[in-house]
Formats: sequence, structure tokens, C-alpha cells
Amino acid sequence: MTVIQTRHLCRTFLTRIKPEGFAPSIRSLFRPQHRAVKAVQDISFSVEAGESVAFLGPNGAGKSTTIKMLCGILRASCGSIDVLGFDPSRRRQALAFHIGSVFGQKSQLWYHLPAGDSFRLLGAVYEIEPKQLRRRTEELIERFGLKDYWDMPVRKLSLGQRIRCEIAASLLHKPRLLFLDEPTIGLDVVAKHEIRALLENWNREEKVTLFLTSHDIDDVEQLSRRAILIHHGTLVMDESVKALKRLTTVRKVIGVRYAEPTEISLNGLEPLKRTADAAKFEVDTTRHNLQEIMQQLVQSGAVVDLTVENKPLEDLIADLYRSQSREEAHELLCKNRP
Repeated sequence: MTVIQTRHLCRTFLTRIKPEGFAPSIRSLFRPQHRAVKAVQDISFSVEAGESVAFLGPNGAGKSTTIKMLCGILRASCGSIDVLGFDPSRRRQALAFHIGSVFGQKSQLWYHLPAGDSFRLLGAVYEIEPKQLRRRTEELIERFGLKDYWDMPVRKLSLGQRIRCEIAASLLHKPRLLFLDEPTIGLDVVAKHEIRALLENWNREEKVTLFLTSHDIDDVEQLSRRAILIHHGTLVMDESVKALKRLTTVRKVIGVRYAEPTEISLNGLEPLKRTADAAKFEVDTTRHNLQEIMQQLVQSGAVVDLTVENKPLEDLIADLYRSQSREEAHELLCKNRP
């Protein structure tokens, strides 16, 4: 079943043009001029039930605008959207009973109340019967380990504890689709691992569709099986995360350290880093023979350490973010394909 379907989605905003000079004219006060800004341009994609999708892009790419249109907060300027069989802008209230959201920098819990009170209030908002609400709350307390701080005011919880409560609250009404916006932002390494494990298990066991936006590439790698990337308001890439990782195998990062200061000369390759006894190179395996490069490094001196790694996925994503156009991003992807 298709959970999200967008066709040629666009959103244009009008921004007021500031008049020239120090003081605005009478005409500019009563007849201001505006400029059209295209935040989203001709985006089409679909998401199937049970999928886990990362929606990526640099700041200002149009991610938040797209998500607001999917939730019904904004109306599309052109194109069509179908979310769980609803037109979000026309059936926003009905859609709200079938979707959940977690925003790392915003809270749906009442700050001065315990999480338990927030859950009861949310139960009333979603019109959940008392017996069903009690059973569902007990299940979420058990699954998310909330018992020890269930009666503490939210303001006294650590960030990791609060995010656990936020995710549990978003699942209270059994949504079929969960929007996640930077769910692990600000968390320590242990808390991030626990939150990702909870979300991954819920996606696998409960078949809840996850739609994730994050600048943390570890979130993308561990939570998502598919990545959609938009840039300058247009769709640049729609690939499986597994295929995206394969793109990083074309470029290898080779690190070498010698027992003593050593001269290294590799034709056509400049080091990324260089010290007297060590160096790091990035090798494009479509242009250079990896085995020959390694042989040259070994023959240059007494090697203490030699490492070969794929170029980090984070670097590939950063290169895509830096591209100036959709065509340039496509060219970069093609260049990195094995």
C-alpha cells in the first residue's frame, strides 16, 4: 500500500521587496512589491507502507516546507499530495489521527507536568477510550522503559529521557506513519544508540512507516533503507541506502605511516594530509590501480601502519550538498558509480 504519493509538488512563497533608500515611499506602503521564491519545485516520489525513508538536503533545500505540506500545515502551490488516502490540506484533522511526529527541538509534552499527565491529555485529544488508553500507556511504558521517571515533571528529565517520552507519546494513538525531524539531536552516544534501536524495532515489528529528516548520517545509515535527497527545491536523488553506500566504494582513503621520515611520490596524487612520516591519500579507483598505489607506498619505506577505507558516506552527502545545481549533483553521482 502506498502511504505517501506526491506528483509534481511545488510551493512558492511571496516575499516583500524592501524599497531602496532610507525611507519608504507612500506607494511602497500601500502597494508593496513582492518577489516569488520557489521553495519546492516539481517533486514527485512515493513511499510504501512499512518503509523507512530518509529525506535529506542542506538547510534551505525545502525539506521542512515539503513535510509541512505532507502534514497539511501548508497548501501546495501546484501538484498533488496523497497521504494515507487523504489530501492533507483539505483533511488535516482526519489525517492527524493516523500520523505521528517527533521533533528533536520541539516538544508535544507539557513542560511542567509529568509525562503521565501529558499522555492522558493526548489520549483525550485523540479520543482514545479510557480502557484502551490505559492498556496502550502500559505497553509504551514497558517497551520504552519509562517507569522510573513516569511521574517526574518533563522539565526535570534529561534530554534522552524526554525524547523517549516524546517518541512514546507520538505512538500513543497507533499512527501508521511517523515523521521524525532530527530525533537524536543533542543526545549523547549511548542515548542515540538506544533511541535508534527503539525506532528500528518499532518499524520492524509494528510496521510503522518512518519518514526521517536528519543531518546525522548515523541516523540515516541505521534507521533508513532508502534516501531521498532534495537540493535547491528539486529532487536530486532517490536511492536505497545500500546503493548509496556502494557509491563510496569507488573512492578509497589510504593512510600510511612509516618508521622514519620518508619521501613519497605518487604520480597524479596529492595527499589529503602529510607529515614527515605519514600521509593520507584519496584514490579514485576508476582512474588509478589500487594495488599499484599500495605497492608504491610499501616500497617507499619501512611501513608501520597501512589502512584502506571507503570514503565516508558523510563526505559523499556533503559533496552533494555543495553542488550548485541538479545537473551537477547528478554528474557527481554518476562519477561515483562503480
